[in-house]
Amino acid sequence: MTSHPAWRPALAGVLSLAIAVPALAQQPAAPAAPPSWAQGRTAEQANSPLAPHAPRLTATPADRIPLDSIRLPEGFKAEVWASGMPGARMMTRGEDGTIYVGTRAIGRVYAVKDEGGNRTSRVLAQRLDNPNGVAVKDGALYVIAINRVLRYDNIAGNPNAEPVELTQAFNLPTEAHHGWKFAAFGPDGKLYMNIGVPCNTCTFDENRHALIVRYNPDGSGREIMGHGIRNSVGFDWRPGTNVLYASNNGRDWAGNDAPDDTLHRLSRPGEHHGFPYCSGNAWQDPGQTGRKCSEFPAPVAMLGPHTAALGMRFYTGTMFPEAYRGRAFIARHGSWNRDAKSGFDVVTVALNEDGSQGKMEPFLTGLLDSGDNSFKGRPTDVLVMPDGALLVSDEQNGAIYRISYQR
Repeated sequence: MTSHPAWRPALAGVLSLAIAVPALAQQPAAPAAPPSWAQGRTAEQANSPLAPHAPRLTATPADRIPLDSIRLPEGFKAEVWASGMPGARMMTRGEDGTIYVGTRAIGRVYAVKDEGGNRTSRVLAQRLDNPNGVAVKDGALYVIAINRVLRYDNIAGNPNAEPVELTQAFNLPTEAHHGWKFAAFGPDGKLYMNIGVPCNTCTFDENRHALIVRYNPDGSGREIMGHGIRNSVGFDWRPGTNVLYASNNGRDWAGNDAPDDTLHRLSRPGEHHGFPYCSGNAWQDPGQTGRKCSEFPAPVAMLGPHTAALGMRFYTGTMFPEAYRGRAFIARHGSWNRDAKSGFDVVTVALNEDGSQGKMEPFLTGLLDSGDNSFKGRPTDVLVMPDGALLVSDEQNGAIYRISYQR
């Protein structure tokens, strides 16, 4: 049969498509993008077994909380202050004494109430995206997730308060990588928080990421207090000076011993502290050019390579011996990007008189077993209580320890 001349171009197109479709189907699938934590891994490191430690998302039974493993200087005592809160991380204290606890992976905020030594916890909020940041001001609890800010007014008098949505006013970045926040109100009454870099190391908008920023409580008046801080998940103001100090996490995949995590002094608002060009003890990133370490203020203290230094507070109590008063207490969450693990502890940093240099010393140890390179807990935040005791949250065990000193 002879085909109609008008059909020939159409028929040719159909035949061409029929031939092309099998050819396209045979193309190999594009390789899956590496997970965000693997960004920056070299070809030589492609088969490395190193990866972030999975958090425990269920409650740890009381008899499995590793209290007996904790070691402290002479005269100090550790006890379990609260437990049964999977993923417990950053803490803040309400004006009625309630401790509010943020989380990451589990998406909850807990409220822990102490009534005559009997402590009970409840889930205040849930199904949020990494609600790590919690802060209290004028009776209101602020909860900061990846890109949401919620305010619970009169939270002590109305524990079931519906949140006021402040997300649009704060206009936070939406990236998940290093997107979790630490938050605190400063002596100036403004709300401070970190904005981490959305990568391991990369090119980014230096007015949008790797920052510590502050806002008015309603989300207006955004100001950059520090540039070039890769990911700070803990900061506080040195007593008597109102100068802000911040812990900072160095980049991954640069080797077992570089760069160090650091403690920074933000002595001038808007000052640049080095990332991505420089980290740790004048460690110049070989993948970043254009600026030198000499251009940036040196960190106050080195906190160890890959130790994940997170929550930090200055000790303002009087329970501990005189030598500890005014020191920074820093929870080192513990390394994953290092063959021999480090951290999993709490350290102190004693500053010199002008606050420009600090000396790190161990304080709470015993959760890392260097013999078999395993860990039993992950300290995440510290909080000084009115009586001078120190609370330490342990994300891995969903517990809060109380550290006291007996004279």
